[in-house]
Amino acid sequence: MSRIAYVNGQYVPHEQAAVHIEDRGYQFADGVYEVCEVSGGRMVDQRRHMERLVRSLGEIRIAMPMPMAALDVVIRETVRRNRVRDGFVYVQVTRGVARRDHFFPDPSTPPSIVVTARSVDPRKADALALKGIAVITAPDNRWERVDIKTIGLLPNVLAKEAAKAAGAREAWFVDGQGRVTEGGSTNAWIVTAEGKLVTRQADTAILRGITRTVMMEVAEKLQLRVEERAFTVAEALAAREAFVTSATNFAMPVVRIDGHPVGEGRPGRVARALREHFHESAEIT
Repeated sequence: MSRIAYVNGQYVPHEQAAVHIEDRGYQFADGVYEVCEVSGGRMVDQRRHMERLVRSLGEIRIAMPMPMAALDVVIRETVRRNRVRDGFVYVQVTRGVARRDHFFPDPSTPPSIVVTARSVDPRKADALALKGIAVITAPDNRWERVDIKTIGLLPNVLAKEAAKAAGAREAWFVDGQGRVTEGGSTNAWIVTAEGKLVTRQADTAILRGITRTVMMEVAEKLQLRVEERAFTVAEALAAREAFVTSATNFAMPVVRIDGHPVGEGRPGRVARALREHFHESAEIT
């Protein structure tokens, strides 16, 4: 079955889906996006993802391309047409099509919107979680407002490609003070020797991950203490456990950092428990 994409008001075959060459997302990365999980044919934490989309659009002064109720219809119709039971929905909004100019286009220029959906086999991620992943560290050379979920991801792409070349799956960005900010497409966590969960505070140096937020609720239910603060690479290497969170990973154990084992070099019980209980706290609609 061929995939279907929603592009600016039309559902079109995925292989024919296209945007204008002067779309500002294409020319300036002038846009934002969201990725929502689909589990059992239902949306996971869609409300929270859409609230963050509205915030991101507001931060860079792009109007919502349609009312939220209409966007909900488009998202669910895209899932239906692609027969996605387990997978993800991608929503991208850009400032629209206009003659190339660094200045904003005329306010009447409508935003562009693209929605796609694809299936994944959740068993593959579960199998990976049993082994854990390796990460590398990389200098954080991104702009200072990564709390906005923009489509300008070149530093993330380069860092993750470096991770892949090193036999790892993720790159942790490290700021000028030697502190981990976040991963190329994930939030970073450690479990200290005392059993505390530590993840960087949600300031402008990281994206406030929706899965990160839900994991804090899961941790509370499991009576685990969470400390929001920056941590160093040295702390991570001395930690009992490390893991990453995202909509596509839930909680994924990290077993090696820059080639050095974390803890016993295998997935720990805290990351496993958070992963197991994630969907009990997520909003399923």
